[in-house]
Amino acid sequence: MTRTSRRRFLGALTAGAAFAAVPASAARAAGSAPRAGRALYLGTYGSAVGIADYDPVSGAITARGTVAGVANPSFLALHPSGKTLFTVDEQSDGAVTAISLGGGSPRVLGSQSTGGDGPCHLSVHPGGAWLFSANYGSGSVAVHPIAADGSLGARTDLVTHSSPPPGPQGGPHAHQILTSPDGAFVLAVDLGTDSVYTYTLDEDAGTLTQVSVAAFPAGSGPRHLAFHPSGRFAYVACELGNAVVVCGYDTATGALTPGEPQSTGAGSDSNAPAEIVATSSGSFVFLSNRGEDTIARYAVTSGGAELQLLDTVPVGGAFPRHLALSPDEGLLFACNQNSGTVTAFHLDGATGELRSAGGPFAQPSAVCALPL
Repeated sequence: MTRTSRRRFLGALTAGAAFAAVPASAARAAGSAPRAGRALYLGTYGSAVGIADYDPVSGAITARGTVAGVANPSFLALHPSGKTLFTVDEQSDGAVTAISLGGGSPRVLGSQSTGGDGPCHLSVHPGGAWLFSANYGSGSVAVHPIAADGSLGARTDLVTHSSPPPGPQGGPHAHQILTSPDGAFVLAVDLGTDSVYTYTLDEDAGTLTQVSVAAFPAGSGPRHLAFHPSGRFAYVACELGNAVVVCGYDTATGALTPGEPQSTGAGSDSNAPAEIVATSSGSFVFLSNRGEDTIARYAVTSGGAELQLLDTVPVGGAFPRHLALSPDEGLLFACNQNSGTVTAFHLDGATGELRSAGGPFAQPSAVCALPL
């Protein structure tokens, strides 16, 4: 499957359409006046980042505007200071862009080339000095320095995944890059080589050195991972294998040890799991199922070493590409790419129950949610 077809299959909606709000009645909880909102940034396949507010109690979402001038800002990340938003520019000549959130209206600070094709994920090193990005089309990961004002400097490293040889996908396809919970290692998930690579970061030079690689079954297509808060286990969503895999994680070496593939709760082979998130309590994991359009709920047992599938919950939209928890974890947001909507759920932290927080919020080609 080509990058373009994989990115937009099942017919992603036209990019750049108007940003719409939920009905006014849905923006009120139990008939009361609207509460003060918190910011919700939305990544899209279009030419702008969506900006909305959400009520942390009711879950209602209200449109606020856009940040224009970014091509296909399909994934977002926030600087630890909270003052700068970063986005990928997912196109053949890939880039990353910094957006200042201070001083009133958001302002684009500038962009830098990732040196690759189709960047689809990015994250900030916990120290706040380095930005990592994953180039899906060319199967590489890049590093950029972050200046004191949040702007980005020229790339300091670019590593292409060439070993092991690519699986049935035909080439390396880096899909995620993130730092381990203790900050000691940087991990890159590659869907094309069926591998997760572990690197150390030289925090002076901004360069990556590979220290290990974890192999997954050929054709499983690992896409994204989420760590258990203990830092000793990681949960990997395998897009092509329609599975989730629990991995042991060695905090001393950064090595992952994959376990056996487990059910996503979706029976169809055409289902393509996408995003996986774990609660900070370590009690629950949630997985988005594109195709069956559900969220799989797992209870975490054995101190993080095992997942128990509880059930699947209809997502209320089509093709849920991304899931995100609000900072207090009282809400879970799902971005439904092909219905052009964002749906919100109340999350019961004790039971893991998901309960709809109201009707869908219209955002054409919504593919990433970043609630603040």
